[in-house]
Amino acid sequence: MKKHWQLYILVAIPLVFLITFKYVPMAGIIIAFKDYSVVKGIAGSDWVGMKYFKYFFDSPNFSLLIKNTLGLSIYGLIAGFICPIILALALNEVANARFKKFVQTITYAPYFISTVIMVSIIILFLSPNAGLINNILSLFGMEANNFLGNPAYFKSIYVWSDVWQNTGYATIIYLAALAGVDTELYEAAKVDGANRFQKIMNVDIPGILPIIIVLLILNVGNIMSLGFEKIYLLQNPLNINSSEVIATYVYKVGLLGANFSFAAAVGLFNSIVNFILIISANSISKRFSSSSLW
Repeated sequence: MKKHWQLYILVAIPLVFLITFKYVPMAGIIIAFKDYSVVKGIAGSDWVGMKYFKYFFDSPNFSLLIKNTLGLSIYGLIAGFICPIILALALNEVANARFKKFVQTITYAPYFISTVIMVSIIILFLSPNAGLINNILSLFGMEANNFLGNPAYFKSIYVWSDVWQNTGYATIIYLAALAGVDTELYEAAKVDGANRFQKIMNVDIPGILPIIIVLLILNVGNIMSLGFEKIYLLQNPLNINSSEVIATYVYKVGLLGANFSFAAAVGLFNSIVNFILIISANSISKRFSSSSLW
């Protein structure tokens, strides 16, 4: 440690951050089992056990919240996980370096747009009166559609706008993995007469498969954790049946209503489900492949 003290100091900075903001706040989980009062404090608040968990499970909105949360998460996982792999494989086949960099820049750019700006773009594009999409539909003699007011469209709007924003950036790790594939495998495939599709299926995909599995496990572990801001900003009274998820419900009932114990209980429930999912996904991966988180 004396010899490499500079490295230990470098590691200590994020370690202190992690302990301070991730582990120390875990002590506050206890308010999920108490009738928390700001005046009494955590220690002085009355113990109520599983009261707020039962309140959440018995809520008439429970089934709708689980359905919407899982529906959006699974839809987003499938679309958002496959698209970066396809884009990375396609870019890896591009021989023209300038064109490849141009495509990478264009696809990376949306990632740096803030959530508020992204939602504003979506609302402007899908506006029933002056939106670009409805203007195009009107050119073909079709009636204008209030896309954001139709619950049936909400999941697709949310997921595919997310795919457009994040796919380019998500390809970085796959392109890095493809760069590490042994070039001798490509030469052997060429000698064997493999076409591009066969090379992708037998060289590229097996080469990045460990990365794919690890990222899939991590994504499965976050399946119950949807981004709150974008859903809340796209939400309106007309699409509430499709857009109300656990995060927005907790914000309205738990935080706006100052019911902090309820918010903590639902948050703990979410964390436990995600923990079970990531453990299960890792166990399944370890059983059927050589790649896993641990």
